[in-house]
Amino acid sequence: MSLCKSRSLKIMGSVVSGGGHHEVNFYDVISLENLLLAWRQFSRGKRSNSAVAKFELRLEEHIFSLYERLMRGEWVNDPYVCRLISDPKPRIIHIASVRDRVLFQAVYQILYQIFDKTFIHDSFASRKYKGAHAGVKRFEIFVRKASANYTRNAFVLKCDVKKFFDNIDHSVLFSLISKRITDEKLLALIHVIISSFYTVLGKGLPLGNVTSQLFANIYLNELDQFVKHELKEEYYIRYCDDFAILGGGAIVLETLVGKISDFLGRKLLLKLHPSKVIIRKLRRGIDFLGYVSLPHYRILRTTTKRRMFARVCRINLPSYLGMLQYCKGWRISKRLGKILNC
Repeated sequence: MSLCKSRSLKIMGSVVSGGGHHEVNFYDVISLENLLLAWRQFSRGKRSNSAVAKFELRLEEHIFSLYERLMRGEWVNDPYVCRLISDPKPRIIHIASVRDRVLFQAVYQILYQIFDKTFIHDSFASRKYKGAHAGVKRFEIFVRKASANYTRNAFVLKCDVKKFFDNIDHSVLFSLISKRITDEKLLALIHVIISSFYTVLGKGLPLGNVTSQLFANIYLNELDQFVKHELKEEYYIRYCDDFAILGGGAIVLETLVGKISDFLGRKLLLKLHPSKVIIRKLRRGIDFLGYVSLPHYRILRTTTKRRMFARVCRINLPSYLGMLQYCKGWRISKRLGKILNC
């Protein structure tokens, strides 16, 4: 399938114009306006990086070259570079070239507008005005509602999808995207991006791509809709592949595990991590998104606290103090300051 034929450009603003709306297409994504906007978004805070700085020296040439390749249907991704990071557990991320990351940002910022509005309110990863801190606050609202402000017994079911990014099926993902994107040229480009990386043939997304964040939410939105609308669980919250359901009875929550596991296997070709399926009383404290939520207050996760004391330096101290503002962390802040004599 040819990616493109000669045609006048559509600018990003044409996705929605006046009171009307037209379906997004290939030319919305690859327009020079959208590519330049993608560069500005991508390069924010990265200009000290040597590869980004080198790209910027010939920015106009690189953007026009990328645009022309896309117009001719000749774009193929550069090889990914593997890097081991700790965040906190060791992970291998795959980093695309600067040119490709600009394109991925251009695709992301158009598709985000279409798909984000289809997601449930209580999906908190990689979304504007969401994030981990907002997720913890929402989780604690659910805790208070499920337990009638800790006046009755209530429980939480916590689950984790086993090797989620490694096991995302390309065909399933593409079919989900195709439900809302019908432009053949844009679908062809998206297919090339999805296929640019795999852990085993036909599976896996690279952790380093901005598109992977959106694709992950598109994929697990199917689970979100199932839990909310078929299982009809009111107190459900998800952050990437970690999710929790709160309710009044442990036995009821236990019955959900089989239903969710069956759905993941049938519809998304995924499995729950068997050692990370936990049912626990809310009043005992729940570890969720880096904090432990206890009745009427919140503390930092023990492993995070230990890592802070082991790694604190003047460069990362402000970041650590920022994390501690969201919990009962005054004593830890004081101890960190003493370690650095400040």
